[in-house]
Amino acid sequence: MEFKEECLKNILQEIIDYRGKTPKKLGGEWSKAGIRALSAKNIKTGKIVQENTIKFVNEELYKKWMKKEVEKGTILITSEAPFGEIFYWDSEEKIVLSQRIFGIKINKDYNSQYIYYYMMTRNFKNQLNCRATGSTVTGLRQPELLKCKIKIPNRENQDKIASILKNIDRKIEINNQINDSLLELGDTLYKAYFGNKTELPRDWKVCKLKEVANNYDSKRKPMSSREREKHPGKYPYYGATSIIDYVEDYIFDGIYLLMGEDGTVVTSEGNPVLQYIWGKNWVNNHAHVLEGKIISTEHLMFCLRNCNVRNIITGAVQPKINQENMNNINIVLADEQTNKKYEKTIHLIMKQYRSNREENRKLEQVRDLLLPKLMNGEINLENEVNEPYERCKN
Repeated sequence: MEFKEECLKNILQEIIDYRGKTPKKLGGEWSKAGIRALSAKNIKTGKIVQENTIKFVNEELYKKWMKKEVEKGTILITSEAPFGEIFYWDSEEKIVLSQRIFGIKINKDYNSQYIYYYMMTRNFKNQLNCRATGSTVTGLRQPELLKCKIKIPNRENQDKIASILKNIDRKIEINNQINDSLLELGDTLYKAYFGNKTELPRDWKVCKLKEVANNYDSKRKPMSSREREKHPGKYPYYGATSIIDYVEDYIFDGIYLLMGEDGTVVTSEGNPVLQYIWGKNWVNNHAHVLEGKIISTEHLMFCLRNCNVRNIITGAVQPKINQENMNNINIVLADEQTNKKYEKTIHLIMKQYRSNREENRKLEQVRDLLLPKLMNGEINLENEVNEPYERCKN
């Protein structure tokens, strides 16, 4: 398979760059609802994250802000904080590009999804890193971004490569949607069992979180990016809201909840931001690590998902939940029979949740293995390579 090499600027239809705009500069204010405004902190390669932090604008402000609109097929790339995260906008939804994001529209002669997947390769990421500037905060200027080079096969092979990788990503997204529904089901069951109680039934009680959960704050250990580069591995390294990296060692082994210590610590409804994790892993010092003690960790999770914790947040500039305040969160416990009945049900829900997540990890590994091989021509697309991956559509 033959490739040609083109600078990004030569395959562009246009670039959207409104990184300096704010509602105040445009004579407006953020809205409580309306059109979503994504910033760099909401983009992690292949994902929209921290959705509870996304702000909104009304239609009038949108028209002032987005003279060039994000359309389906636009590639979003963060310019800094975080730097070099990439997302393919595969929706008709109107959005605002807020702080630190470029929007890249590819010329119709090229497959924009192929270009997006090429941007996920190590080759392209290395180009970004080489062109970035800044010692404290790494950033990328638009002219430098447009100099980055893309290896491109003919249009037929662009379409084939994009289709193979897209089918895998589609299956991952389906699993994610199922898991969102499973969590909603768990919340509904929690409210059915424990909600709408004007007074507690006999043998029910209110406990402090420290009475029902182990808190492993003393075991949280940060690891610098330089250390992680020296010691890559298979164990997830978690921050407050997501996996940051993979490392060669672990400090936890089991099922845990991670609860953010600072930054984005609550949702818009006031519930704590949580991660449900399992297996061997390492956790940095920005997340409290919790494990159920007299109730299961899954039970604890749904207690906290349905608990408003705004009153325990401290910090004028950076929201923070410290260990003492967190340990004093009130947890309602039912009688032993009710607790066991509830936990038996949510165990099945979370077992399926874990299974879907594990399948996604394997699919991501397959995609990441295929990606460089497809992009450098190691796999001959003339040899019916599509057939083994058709199952990813289902």
